[in-house]
Amino acid sequence: MAIPERFSNLPEYAFPRLRALLSDIKPELKSGEAPVVMTIGEPRHAMPGFVAQVMADHIGEFAKYPVNEGTPGLLDAIGGWLGRRYGLDVAPERIMALNGTREGLFSAGLALCPEQKNGQRPAILIPNPFYQVYAVAAAAVQAEPVFVSAAPATGNLPDYAGLPAELLDRTALAYLCSPANPQGAIADRDYLETLVGLAEKHDFLILADECYSEIYRDAPPPGALAVATELGLADRVVMFNSLSKRSNLPGLRSGFVAGSAANIAQFRKLRSYAGAPLSLPAQAVSEAAWRDEDHVTASRALYQQKYRIADRVLGNIPGYRPVAGGFFLWLPVADGEAAARKLWADAGIQVLPGAYLSRDVSGENPGQSFIRVALVLPPEETEAALIRLRDVLYDDD
Repeated sequence: MAIPERFSNLPEYAFPRLRALLSDIKPELKSGEAPVVMTIGEPRHAMPGFVAQVMADHIGEFAKYPVNEGTPGLLDAIGGWLGRRYGLDVAPERIMALNGTREGLFSAGLALCPEQKNGQRPAILIPNPFYQVYAVAAAAVQAEPVFVSAAPATGNLPDYAGLPAELLDRTALAYLCSPANPQGAIADRDYLETLVGLAEKHDFLILADECYSEIYRDAPPPGALAVATELGLADRVVMFNSLSKRSNLPGLRSGFVAGSAANIAQFRKLRSYAGAPLSLPAQAVSEAAWRDEDHVTASRALYQQKYRIADRVLGNIPGYRPVAGGFFLWLPVADGEAAARKLWADAGIQVLPGAYLSRDVSGENPGQSFIRVALVLPPEETEAALIRLRDVLYDDD
């Protein structure tokens, strides 16, 4: 039986590509140096101190089937956080717990994308570069993925408002990540108001990936659902958030989706047939994490310290842009793959070529001349690694 082309035509995922790219290289390290991995966005800060005790208190609940949409306590905790963070009043039926937001960002296509839009194949707008699950969601529902450049010229955010009206009229869904992975750009209130107005005019939904919302340099980034609610257009936004980055719990696989009752009902219906709910102990830990802000504040302070380190070490590099949010550096280079090979060979540092997070459009790849560097190590290790990186890649600048 033939493999469906919609999946076989997808490029290989970024990390297997990176392993193949570096497979023939043995790093040359100086005395006392060790290999450094700065590729994957896996937080290394301490997870909240209460996790083990909460898990232990609920360990017996592994013997029970979990609640599909989330326990009442977890939904209440998420709703409370949305109220404190954004001033939103979101009823439990407008929230569903997720087994990691990647589940929800993928399921959004299945739950919310129509088979046709205005009698045509629907389009799904995707920033380029982007979190790769967006493209897989489009492939799964056989929508047309439209990759919209998010480059320095547009503030590293996609200019959806600049797209032709005929394309917007058949757009069903538009992904937006803010703070952006990988560039760290933040969609401000004006950008979000424009996008929400565009969604209302052309009748599409905004899928707001806000997993990095609690990691920022200065002011908290605005939320798309909050902005849409202020405009009286809350039904235009479906937002996603996670405990992976906020609470340093990537292995918990816990997040949520929030939106209108009608949209969340679609997610819940899909989940009842084909989803994978969180275990009850994981939901208990999640509830405790959403109710606590102290651990988030402490973790954010460490990231802000690393922002300052990056500015100091790399700030003189032409094209360097200070991180506004999230924990990735998006560094300009002549060629991302060549830079990744050189760094691994000469400094024992692994980074991700930007092209592995992007798609070629009209013969151009907006990530080709960048590398993504994850600021997940402790501050002292981060500084040492960035100095090594600078000395190898930018010593002539």
